[in-house]
Amino acid sequence: MAAKNSIDKYIDTVEDYFKKLPQLPKGGREFIVMVLPWVALIFGILVLLGAISSLGLFSYFSAFMYWGAANSIVGLGIVSLVLGILSALLLLMAFPGLSKKQERGWKFIYYSEVVALVSSIVTVSLFGVIMVLLGFYILYQVRSYYK
Repeated sequence: MAAKNSIDKYIDTVEDYFKKLPQLPKGGREFIVMVLPWVALIFGILVLLGAISSLGLFSYFSAFMYWGAANSIVGLGIVSLVLGILSALLLLMAFPGLSKKQERGWKFIYYSEVVALVSSIVTVSLFGVIMVLLGFYILYQVRSYYK
């Protein structure tokens, strides 16, 4: 058996906290495993399209950058855009592995959640943080199905 790297150790450590929470019923976990690849694919496409369409919004705000008010909006928006594209690409990369119930697919969607958490913290979105924590809860509920 291969030695675990530091990321795997971190994932296992976080799992210990989520194991203390109530477990979803087996039928619910199996349903999540069945639809998770498609959720990753659909949201990956939607987030990528949303990030691309936001480029037009930034070009609009760039005209106001000389006034100083839009500097923080555009700067924060660009960070969110980059994190959004990264998250979308990770979701799209997760699809094949999730479809085959491979651990690699689970890890890609996990990394996407980590990026979403960073984005929510950077943009000071309490709702985003709560949604990411809910996503982690669901991911850890179904982790045993991916080997």
